[in-house]
Amino acid sequence: MRILLWHVHGGWTDAFVRGRHEYLLPVLPGRGAWGLGRADRDWPASVREVALAELDAGSIDAVVLQRPEEAVEVARVLGRRPGVDLPAVYVEHNTPKGDVPFTVHPLGEQRDIPIVHVTHFNELFWDSGRAPTKVIEHGIADPGCLYTGDVPELGVVVNEPVRRGRVTGTDLLPRFATAAPLQVFGMGGDGLAEATGIPAARLTVRGDLKTAELHRELARCRAYLHPLRWTSLGLALLEAMHLGMPVLALATTEAARAVPPEAGCISTDVEELRRCARLLLNDPEEARRRGKAAREAALERYGLERFLADWDEVLADLVPGGLALSNQGDGPLRGLLNVAASGDAASKGSGPDALAAAREGNTH
Repeated sequence: MRILLWHVHGGWTDAFVRGRHEYLLPVLPGRGAWGLGRADRDWPASVREVALAELDAGSIDAVVLQRPEEAVEVARVLGRRPGVDLPAVYVEHNTPKGDVPFTVHPLGEQRDIPIVHVTHFNELFWDSGRAPTKVIEHGIADPGCLYTGDVPELGVVVNEPVRRGRVTGTDLLPRFATAAPLQVFGMGGDGLAEATGIPAARLTVRGDLKTAELHRELARCRAYLHPLRWTSLGLALLEAMHLGMPVLALATTEAARAVPPEAGCISTDVEELRRCARLLLNDPEEARRRGKAAREAALERYGLERFLADWDEVLADLVPGGLALSNQGDGPLRGLLNVAASGDAASKGSGPDALAAAREGNTH
């Protein structure tokens, strides 16, 4: 199949494009959120950058949507309506925001585009309305057991910890820093020391490293800390487990399902997590033992082959003969598609620059 999708979440896309299909990623001269393309990722040759406006609409077999605005853009540029005359599936990467657990999904009022949730927690907490839903848990390309744990510090991977604040548990970092020094990896870490008040001796901001370097440097830390309160299951947590790292995680959202107790410590009690952090720092062999359990659990549940097989089943169902035309009725999808065709939208400008910002992404 020839599948159109935007490069939205690098970690998830890294796994998805390792399947047996051809993957078309829109690219713009300035890159950015609506034209990132491959972004120099080490992906198979089957992943191609395309200019959406120059793409032959009839050559696309299916589109994988990840933001509500993408349905508008596909219909506007290609003239094919996702879920109506172009097979489509929507991937929901994020936990619901707003009035949880009553948050209605943007595609909840229609039946023709299935919603694939990346965790069982997300499927449980979103009100997906009439939309058919399925859960396809994450898959990871195994980086190998790289764990050494020779640096007695806690590794943390989080994007934009200052801006996202309590969502990512940034306010908890000072408490963990009293138990062990922290190495924080990821985008947008500038100003973290000032925002948290953690002394320089207890905090090292490592920045956004290339994947291979990140894995190598992270695996040197004695344990992985996952302080996130309300995000979907971060792929960095699963990568750390694949690396063979013991993990300390808040027992929130899907982490409670992903991390077995023997893999480190999972709790909503921060003091319990701090005690375990000190234990692991003082007992490298215990840390290694728990890291081995973490890797075994990750390989069993979050393997790449299972992930791709699950997606092949969904994609096989997206055939033209199976498309219904009930999207002509009311609902948010009808509204989104009408925007693309309306004269008002044309007069005010359309395309990526005019689209509303996507909901808060669970960046990995």
